[in-house]
Amino acid sequence: MDPLDLVKLTPLMKRTSGSPEVKIGLIDGPIFTQHTNLATDCLHEIPGNNGAACTQANSTACLHGTFVAGILSAKRNSPAPAICPNCTLLVRPIFAETTSGCEQMPSATPKELAEAILECIDAGARVINLSLALAQPSIKEERALEEALTQAIKRNVLVVAAAGNQGTLGSSAIVRHPWIIPVVACDLRGRPTNESNLGWSIGRLGLSAPGDGITSIGANGNPLTLGGTSVAVPFVTGAIALLWSEFPAATAAQIKLAITQASVPRRASVVPPLLDAAAAYQILLSAHAKR
Repeated sequence: MDPLDLVKLTPLMKRTSGSPEVKIGLIDGPIFTQHTNLATDCLHEIPGNNGAACTQANSTACLHGTFVAGILSAKRNSPAPAICPNCTLLVRPIFAETTSGCEQMPSATPKELAEAILECIDAGARVINLSLALAQPSIKEERALEEALTQAIKRNVLVVAAAGNQGTLGSSAIVRHPWIIPVVACDLRGRPTNESNLGWSIGRLGLSAPGDGITSIGANGNPLTLGGTSVAVPFVTGAIALLWSEFPAATAAQIKLAITQASVPRRASVVPPLLDAAAAYQILLSAHAKR
């Protein structure tokens, strides 16, 4: 099955390619901005962070950032899912471009992440994509992250975050926060992948999305196939951006409720339900038709 069909994104993508008014904050690696398959007119750099463009196309940071950007903002005729190419992508690099290591999910400290979230909010992001893990957590730094997420609530900004790829039962300071939408990676049958972290807060607050054998654009110009929770996150982020494009008057709380409650009533499970973009669209359509 096509990953977009699995989460019923295809009908929504036929309705819209997204609106430039809907800004997505991409806190990730830098992006190969010259890629021919990227909708570059809609890419905007948040200045002062060593540039949004890659300096080393083979670095983990550049590969990761470009791959995730492709899921969100590649051109619709590209090998990538290309969910919302007409939305505005605010690129805020947070990962250093080092060629050492081959981890598929780079990490950031809570303090670095808090600063990046606040910068995205100030730049007008409506939804923020966190395809990353937390490194070196400390109580003091986690407090700064809590404060940044409180600002997201006050400013009507949604935050979507990877559940993590350690294959454990538990959660981090990111996915425990009630405002965050944590995302678990699933295969094309909708089953959680072995490496996906699961947990009560993840099951209660989050969603599952495709994260097994997903193809997007690579920083060297060739398509790349990867998996993991960081790959699954932009499917949810992209769905939110398309829904907001169709329902610009909706509040963050309305969008969040529609997308997280669209599938089935929540049960006491460590596994979150599968994203259902079509059902979320119908919920918002009904809500706004009554006005």
